[in-house]
Amino acid sequence: LTSITIPDSVKTIGNDAFYNCPIETATMPTWASPYITKNQIKTVVFTSGESIEAGAFIGCSSLTSITIPDSVTSIGDSAFSGCGGLTSITIPDSVTSIGKYAFEFCSLTSITIPNGVTSIGNSAFRFCYDLTSVTIGNSVTSIGDSAFSDCSSLTSITIPDSVTSIGDSAFSDCSSLTSITIPDSVTSIGNHAFHNCSSLTSITIGNSVTSIGSEAFLYCHHLAEVYNLSALNITKRSSDNGYVGYYTLDIYVNKDTPSKLTSENNFMIHIDGGEKTLVGYLGDKTEITIPDSVTSIGDWAFYNCSSLTSITIPDSVTSIRSYAFYGCGLQTIYCEAESQPGGWDYGWKYGCSATVIWGYKG
Repeated sequence: LTSITIPDSVKTIGNDAFYNCPIETATMPTWASPYITKNQIKTVVFTSGESIEAGAFIGCSSLTSITIPDSVTSIGDSAFSGCGGLTSITIPDSVTSIGKYAFEFCSLTSITIPNGVTSIGNSAFRFCYDLTSVTIGNSVTSIGDSAFSDCSSLTSITIPDSVTSIGDSAFSDCSSLTSITIPDSVTSIGNHAFHNCSSLTSITIGNSVTSIGSEAFLYCHHLAEVYNLSALNITKRSSDNGYVGYYTLDIYVNKDTPSKLTSENNFMIHIDGGEKTLVGYLGDKTEITIPDSVTSIGDWAFYNCSSLTSITIPDSVTSIRSYAFYGCGLQTIYCEAESQPGGWDYGWKYGCSATVIWGYKG
């Protein structure tokens, strides 16, 4: 027995009724899911029911398709946790709550949280490594602890102005996230909320934020600009307010102030008069040449660029800050300069074992 249909008219199922049946396809009401064998389940169509129970399909790595009817109002804790084969799902507008760990370790590429949902549970989408796009409905008031942590492919997210709190580690280790706007409705940002978002270059903090938790922006090495619309006292090189100002080059209090950041072939460059500082490289090439318009390289600019094997630095670069290449996989650094310029910090290559070739002519 590989396929089964349980009609809505059925009200009870005996224990072990489908014991050891290699069911791959099931059509059934939500209450019936505990009674079927799921170790080979691939497709599920729910026909009725108000809730998907906690742990309903936990660890069902073969599950690739799930249909949820608009009668369902809640998705339980860990309902689809560990469903590594699940790449997409449509959550109907009837759903009002998504439980803890509900989609943890799934292979979802995009998700839309419907407008009926008021809260996203702790770790609900944690470790969804393939998730690139998230749309959050306009009734969500809180984003739970670690809700999207370790979603390493997530490049952008829009937080609606219904949200009032962002939980601890909510977006920590979202290493592809480049910018974020905290709406004016948010009053608190939790501990480690954006910890180690290593591609984050710009953030806008809304005017109602009164607290930023411990280390909320620690290891956001490329966070070059902060638009601070709140009353918080955010200053450069300060660990206060969750390190949000620690790495910044510019802190603005007017949201209409033009940004000094520009992107050029995945190089993030900060332009201030005639000074062009390379803030970070957000690409994935193995060999790169820094544009010859660049005059300086900021600290941590190539932090953990593990795919890089070689880099060419033009002689236009007169300044390199410490730790610029920390944690890189670089094997060779080609420098057009004949010797180390005086403006390069003593620790410019700290944490990088690459061989340096001076006087490189191409």
